[in-house]
Amino acid sequence: MDRPAILRGSASFLVALIAWEVVARYLVHNTLFLAGPIAVAQKAVDLWRTGELQTNIWTSLTEFAVGFALSAVVGIGGGILLAHSRKTRQYVDPWVSMLYATPLIALGPLFILWMGVGLSAKVAIIFLTAVFPILINTVSGLTGTDPQIIEVARSFGAVPLQVYQKIRFPAALPFIIAGLRLGVARALVGIVVAEFFGARAGIGFMILASAQTFDTASVFLGVIILAVSGVVTVEFLKWVEVRLAPWRVSADAGD
Repeated sequence: MDRPAILRGSASFLVALIAWEVVARYLVHNTLFLAGPIAVAQKAVDLWRTGELQTNIWTSLTEFAVGFALSAVVGIGGGILLAHSRKTRQYVDPWVSMLYATPLIALGPLFILWMGVGLSAKVAIIFLTAVFPILINTVSGLTGTDPQIIEVARSFGAVPLQVYQKIRFPAALPFIIAGLRLGVARALVGIVVAEFFGARAGIGFMILASAQTFDTASVFLGVIILAVSGVVTVEFLKWVEVRLAPWRVSADAGD
């Protein structure tokens, strides 16, 4: 783990927190418009004591884990299938482009109508928001492999499965990880969108309910929880990439 990078990131985060508190305390003077980090921390302690915060975190975490896992499996698996067949890509590409560009927040009420207010509708929305970046990046990585390397491998007697295992998939791995990282960001947005419609718990529900009662500290708390979740998940994906593609670390090393 790059210790200097961690120290620099922590320092910038600390400076931002101090600046945020100074602005909230000495310039705005009104927690209705801007709650400082101390007020947000106090709100977190209060909600934790009542058990409300744990319930909301667990609800959103469950929705995120199931929806993102499904999007990763379908995105990577579907990307492999589409990369293998050009004709299939020609049939599917228009649908992928159309659905990827569709603002799924407009479809939220329909999912609630079709599936109810339970877990299924939330997972479906998160899945649809996250799957397409993973699918598109997987296809791009697998179809963008240097054909000369593939021809060399075939000339040495490599069968198609070996070409995928030894050449195509390792070359596409950075693209797949990048797709997963993009999928994380969209899945977190999907949580908020899903819980804005008919939810009874969750971080998105907490943000919406707090905004309606002008509880600014709780709104900031929900946003911070989602942001930290995104950072933790992305850092985990970076760790996975280092383990599976260590040559990327040496290639990207620099000042």
